[in-house]
Amino acid sequence: MIDLATLLADYGGYHRDPRNRLTHYVGVPLIIYSVLVALALVSWEIFAIRLGLDRLIVAGLAVFYVCLDVRLGLCLAVALALLAVAAELTGALGSSVALTVGGAGFIIGWAAQLLGHRFEGNRPALLDNVLQIFIAPIYLAAELGFALGLRSALRSDIEQRLPHG
Repeated sequence: MIDLATLLADYGGYHRDPRNRLTHYVGVPLIIYSVLVALALVSWEIFAIRLGLDRLIVAGLAVFYVCLDVRLGLCLAVALALLAVAAELTGALGSSVALTVGGAGFIIGWAAQLLGHRFEGNRPALLDNVLQIFIAPIYLAAELGFALGLRSALRSDIEQRLPHG
């Protein structure tokens, strides 16, 4: 069984500086959007319904996040669906425009992330564990909830697990 508080504390240990977290609120959605743009260019017609690879990936991620935490997972499902809609609209502009926009978003997103880790003075979590890339969205959703005064028990649990010092 995967424990959400442990996952978020592990990820949070790399993201203590508020400037780093702020850059991730820009970088993570841009990177997700950019990847979804490329995935939206791959689709199949099944019973006269367009099924894009982006939709399959978003559905799988939504299930993963809902299994970790229903409330955060549902919020992320909506956010991911909106990013997929934006990606599909970008894809409708044509592959070269979509790949240019997606590529630029990808570069800007990673630049923002790396700047944040420069502020923090550490390396990105995914360099130690590539699967951390999937924790970033739920971490940001949880942090946003905490900023709104929600999920205080989860926040307390995470803070107790964070390395201090």
